[in-house]
Amino acid sequence: MAAATTKQKQLTPVQRAAAVVIALGADRASEVYRYLKDDEVEQISLEIAKLNRLSPEDMQSTIEDFYGLCVTQKVITEGGVLYAKDVLEKAFGPEQASSYMDRLSKSLRTRSFESIRKADYKNLWMILQNEHPQTIALVLSYARSDQAAQIIAELPRAVQLDVVERIAGLDRVSPEMIKLVEDSLEARFTNITSADQVEVGGVPYVAEIMNRVDRSTEKYIFDELGGRNAALADEIHKLMFTFEDIVNLDSMAIQRFIREVDTKDLAVALKSANEEVKRVIFQNMSSRMRENIEQDIQFLHNIRMRDVEEAQQKIVGVIRQLEEAGEIVIAKGEEDEILA
Repeated sequence: MAAATTKQKQLTPVQRAAAVVIALGADRASEVYRYLKDDEVEQISLEIAKLNRLSPEDMQSTIEDFYGLCVTQKVITEGGVLYAKDVLEKAFGPEQASSYMDRLSKSLRTRSFESIRKADYKNLWMILQNEHPQTIALVLSYARSDQAAQIIAELPRAVQLDVVERIAGLDRVSPEMIKLVEDSLEARFTNITSADQVEVGGVPYVAEIMNRVDRSTEKYIFDELGGRNAALADEIHKLMFTFEDIVNLDSMAIQRFIREVDTKDLAVALKSANEEVKRVIFQNMSSRMRENIEQDIQFLHNIRMRDVEEAQQKIVGVIRQLEEAGEIVIAKGEEDEILA
């Protein structure tokens, strides 16, 4: 299995999914497609068309890995985490068992409140606006990060801080409590696992939420949270990427996102940016482009700070999309060393 895992890393997740679908055959693959979203079907079908050749070793390692994940999910669901750990270690060895369980932890967490994750945030807001901050924090820990960001932006200022702190403090919640909250919100309940506790929330999830809220909400929460809990604010901030963090990107990453952003947004975003951010951006573009943007900035009069913040947030969004696509790398914290 160790050798198979090493080979596996040569394929992207979509390529691995395509390989599994190919191995299933057309009839079974058509059944699988019924459970996928349109964009997932499109991505996998495109990758299948591109996979003209796949070595027997890569196909075997892909199928073995898929089988291991299926076994892991079944054992966890039927016997609980502790039982699964014992069975999987005997079957695959401690290292591979741990790898399978870690990779499934997110999917196990997100099965609960599945209907909420599909809901429009406005409908979710209607349900949550009068709930206790602890309930809001729990539900948002299962919501998509973009939903959570929008809900937090709608909350009163004082409640925003309370909810953020509660999400950051969440670690494990019993299935009974999850069911109680789901029932009280009249949501559909799906049994996620018979494990004693399920991982939710936490600081990394708060950082993901904060990466998606508007700049005004982000600034308020960090200003206030810094006074109430400076250590937590610092911990969250280290896991985030903000407009000011552009100075920490390498030249290739800066040049890459510059090609993707609208020059008008870039001019507006730089209107009130600090000199260091301006410097690193300008030095990674052509002289002509720099002159044009500098002229655009000079002609920007009576511009609202909200417009500047929105433009900066758009650029941060582009950078995060490029990172998610694997086109650039964002180092997070001093210990996140990038190897050439």
